[in-house]
Amino acid sequence: MKSHDFTTGMTKVDAERLRWSGGWRSSRRLPQLTTTGSDDSGRQRFPLLDDEPVETPDQANVFQRMIAIIRWGVLGLMLIAATPGFAESMSNATTPLLLGFVVLTVIRHVRPIRFDYGAQRDLSILLELTMSVSAIALTGLWQSPLAVSLTVPIIVAGFARGYVHAIRVALLATAVPTAFHLVEFGFGVDSLQPVLEWSLILVVVGLIAGQTRRITGEAGRQRSLAMNRMERLTDANSLLHSLHRVAQTLPASLDLNDVLDTTMGRLRSLFDYNSMALLVFDETDASWQVMRSEGASMPLRLGPTELPNPLKTAIAQNRLIDIGDLRAANTLGLTEDSGSGLYATLTARGQIIGLLALESRHPNHYDERTVQMLNGFVDPVALAVDNARWFGRLRSMGADEERGRIARDLHDRIGQSMAFLAFEVDRIIKQNNDGKDIGEPLDQLQHNVREVIREIRDTLSDLRTDVSDKKGLEDTISEFAARVAERSGLVIDVEIDAPDRLPIMQERELWRIAQEAIVNVERHADATHAKVRWISDGENGVLEISDDGRGFTIGESGRVDSYGLVGMRERASSIGASMEVATSAGGGTLIRCLLSHEPTEMAA
Repeated sequence: MKSHDFTTGMTKVDAERLRWSGGWRSSRRLPQLTTTGSDDSGRQRFPLLDDEPVETPDQANVFQRMIAIIRWGVLGLMLIAATPGFAESMSNATTPLLLGFVVLTVIRHVRPIRFDYGAQRDLSILLELTMSVSAIALTGLWQSPLAVSLTVPIIVAGFARGYVHAIRVALLATAVPTAFHLVEFGFGVDSLQPVLEWSLILVVVGLIAGQTRRITGEAGRQRSLAMNRMERLTDANSLLHSLHRVAQTLPASLDLNDVLDTTMGRLRSLFDYNSMALLVFDETDASWQVMRSEGASMPLRLGPTELPNPLKTAIAQNRLIDIGDLRAANTLGLTEDSGSGLYATLTARGQIIGLLALESRHPNHYDERTVQMLNGFVDPVALAVDNARWFGRLRSMGADEERGRIARDLHDRIGQSMAFLAFEVDRIIKQNNDGKDIGEPLDQLQHNVREVIREIRDTLSDLRTDVSDKKGLEDTISEFAARVAERSGLVIDVEIDAPDRLPIMQERELWRIAQEAIVNVERHADATHAKVRWISDGENGVLEISDDGRGFTIGESGRVDSYGLVGMRERASSIGASMEVATSAGGGTLIRCLLSHEPTEMAA
């Protein structure tokens, strides 16, 4: 039989609960979903965990491919414009400058300008702008076939830092060639026309590049927000799924008494002592409840001032106290004849929730190895005890529902029988008053009383029947089916193939589903034969309960709620299982519960 040892290490649920309760801080934190704004330079500011803004890498990296295409396109236009016979004015410097632009385009294709380093980025744009201005100054100014090269640094500036910066670069690119152009050609209409045309073209190019960046950046931010939201939802879903799986696999020994019994067994096997005590703090009256003790006569509760002095010292220092000689220290432990002792606090959620004392009659009985072993022992014990206490509180929240279920069972099975007995007693009294013979009715009444007593005994047995560490789902279903068959005359076949057990919480819910289904067959189906089938491999399982009764129509008024199918579905859902009901009027009923963590179902 597999069992869970709560004192040999920390379980996943303990670790997860401790982490979320503040025992340690998770190193992974989700980013904020909203930005605190952006500027024309393209810097986006996101609040960090300590609300300190930071400059993030520029979004213009997405334009690298587009910039490369534009560079090659502009180079092609310059080559066409410099073709003999195409250009109106040519210079001897045109050819070498064209070669320079070819080299620049190849270099920028291989090593594009990085947009996440502001100073280097702006310097690169300025150098390209200087090269273009110098080239057109040497080849005819605004009539130069190389004038189109000015659009590249403007576009890069717009993509890198927005349209404001692009317009600044465009105005700078326009100012220098215009000054030289006006000096050389004067202020006539013919000389001003190319100046105005190129000025307008370059400004428009800067506006288009900046607006393109703004639109693309906004789309990128929206996409980032959507991804962040999706990440948070995914994390939440993953956490809920993990908690659900943890809840399914919780061991039965979350019961406080089971945890304490397990702890005592481990103590006896690991440590040598003559007296011991395990106390748990009760927040309601600030007292210490003695949960387990051996070799020491102690009251059930101790006030803070009634604790032995070594335990008071352990609380004050919140650590394990090793007193090698209690007599020499002139202090009293759990008993008067104790010679040495170890006194430890049980800490969970940053609070002392319990105390553990081990004492020996011999002085200096415990060595350093024992002290270290107890130090490693108390932490998982504290978590196990705290888990059990919280689980008990949570379990008590469902007590009303369980009491309601028990009340319904008692009403359905015993209440009606008691009402029938009361009616029979009244009838016999009336017959006696009329002078009739009541011998035979009394014999029948005696038989009915015995039947009711047997029914009460069966009902109480059904209510007490449950899956445990020692009795699995197989034995529980088999015993219950045999009991139902004996009292009802119903023939119940049980087929079980489950070499490995499921986690205890899953088995308990499956047992309650099987119990409800079998009781429904007994009370409502008018069946003569039923079959229970349970197949499991330790992770997946199929539970089926079928009968040859009268069946019913799905959705029939009052039927689903009255026969407990809603509750059965809820139990199945709580352990990650699915439930199917196949039935028809006069055709019997099949209830199938499938627990599967695999993509394919188990064989039917």
